[in-house]
Amino acid sequence: MKKYIISALLIILLFPATAIYAQNFKFAHVSDTHIGSGTAEEDLNRTVGDINSQEDLDFVIVTGDITEMGTDEELALAKKTLENLDIPYYVVPGNHDTGWSESGGVSFIREFGYDKFSFEHNGYKFIGCASGPYVRMSDGHIPRDAIVWLDEVLKATPKDQPIIFVNHYPIDNSLDNWFEITERLKKYNTQFAICGHGHRNKAFDFEGIPGIMGRSSLRAKQETGGYNIIEVTEDTANVYERTLGVETHTAWNSVELGNRNYKMDTDYERPSYKMNDSFPKVQKTWEYHSDANVISTPAVNSGKVIFGNSTGLVEALAEDTGKKIWSFETDGGIFSSPANFKKDVIFGSGDGNIYSLDSESGKINWETKTGASVLGSPIVEDGVIYIGGSDGIFRALKAKSGKEIWKFSGLKGPVVSKPLIYQNKIIFGAWDKHLYALNIKTGELEWKWTNGSANRMFSPAMVIPVAADGAIYIVAPDRYISAINAETGNTLWRSNEAKVRESLGISQDGETLYAKTMNDTLVAYKANGANSEITWKKDLKYGYDHVPSMLIEKLDELYFGGRNGVVFSVNPVNKKLNWKYKIDNSMVNTVNDIGDRKLIAATMDGKIVLLEW
Repeated sequence: MKKYIISALLIILLFPATAIYAQNFKFAHVSDTHIGSGTAEEDLNRTVGDINSQEDLDFVIVTGDITEMGTDEELALAKKTLENLDIPYYVVPGNHDTGWSESGGVSFIREFGYDKFSFEHNGYKFIGCASGPYVRMSDGHIPRDAIVWLDEVLKATPKDQPIIFVNHYPIDNSLDNWFEITERLKKYNTQFAICGHGHRNKAFDFEGIPGIMGRSSLRAKQETGGYNIIEVTEDTANVYERTLGVETHTAWNSVELGNRNYKMDTDYERPSYKMNDSFPKVQKTWEYHSDANVISTPAVNSGKVIFGNSTGLVEALAEDTGKKIWSFETDGGIFSSPANFKKDVIFGSGDGNIYSLDSESGKINWETKTGASVLGSPIVEDGVIYIGGSDGIFRALKAKSGKEIWKFSGLKGPVVSKPLIYQNKIIFGAWDKHLYALNIKTGELEWKWTNGSANRMFSPAMVIPVAADGAIYIVAPDRYISAINAETGNTLWRSNEAKVRESLGISQDGETLYAKTMNDTLVAYKANGANSEITWKKDLKYGYDHVPSMLIEKLDELYFGGRNGVVFSVNPVNKKLNWKYKIDNSMVNTVNDIGDRKLIAATMDGKIVLLEW
């Protein structure tokens, strides 16, 4: 026995750990297939056929943007096509699969069985993470639940085992939490990272970690599409572009392999919270970090802060301390902002149900099943709930029982925002290019409006409409603010003088509209249906910002959240900044002003905070 132990020790001494783990192999890297656009279906079919013609590939890695709009139909078609591969494949979602998803990512998991993966091959551990944004437009983001999962995967990984990390986005500041990934991977023997998103072949350096961005499978302006083949040898990973049915080109990139020893104290870019020192009157009373993304506005009811997260968990925190009191689990991600009805909270879930919970105990009062995910937020008036879903239906329900009063079935895309009640109409947008106005009593269509764009991505779907003096106001991804006659649905005016996008608010007196431009500037318009008069602008130097966080005015303070975790307060009378406070580095959802100089803010990364000033 001693003889065998000595022999084993000699092997370990003579050969590095990576040599023991690693054996030569090849795999295909496919990315950005965008099923649902142009020639995408044909290009992916050809890609699958070409991969099947190669005799020495072990598996396929697919790095996101499988679909164009993340619809159930597109996902099913992508899955059906990839199932024709003769070798195993592993896939992660990209922003196109999640950002406009009609299911909040539920359908991706249903089709593929997962949205992140870990497997071992010839001694290497491959770790693939999901990427957002989910349902809301914002920066790229590794979901909070994926970070929690990654910690468990890495905990079970030997420090010397070679790792290949897989993601849709590059792990740089195109992700708002890139550092959460690089700091973890640098503690291990990470050999390189693979990504897509850029539709081109490019070598990266992610804080010392070699990066490989792969081309899209789409043909674009070429005669045919392509993909990459990555060959892992004992000391090198070579990357070859493959033109479908034509040739495998010479290696365009080579990554040296071996034992990694990353420096952890190098001065790389990190988010700064220094701005908070300039506003000492603002205090973060408490902070709670959920285990998954929060992409909605928390409700406050019976002294509790209540919200859902992207894994389907509803949590209730004590308003004064932030301590968790109860939780309730659904079977799909929650992107619906809860609405209060007396001591109940009402919301939709990605599992296809609309729920009512008792805010005191978290116990269910009732649930109403729909035909698909419910990502839209409800509004409650006179004991009636109004809410849209992803099954093409907008509903009115009794708040006490969940019983249906009426439904409108004419939608061609999901509803993901909160409606407006105005002049006996319920008004909302959908991802089908239209804004709708329904009779609030009967659910019959009064009118529908479009901005004229054929591009579904320019739909007025994300904004919460506002109204004054007979006009409805919206902003949309086409970067226009539009005024619409509330009675007829006719356009009163449209303006892109200021490049505003999806964030809108109205003053308490109904005389002023507020909107964010995509670069630095807060804009105020006169709420006058006759023209698009800009009354003032304020450069707040917040940088590039495109997140749909609505602007809220109360008691001469205007609040809104930004792209990089900053909450702003502006005096709309003197147009001066009251304060700004950074709570995170991810998108801030629409805040909830709860009075007495307090507000609740939630971020994409699942942080819930109470700010006081």
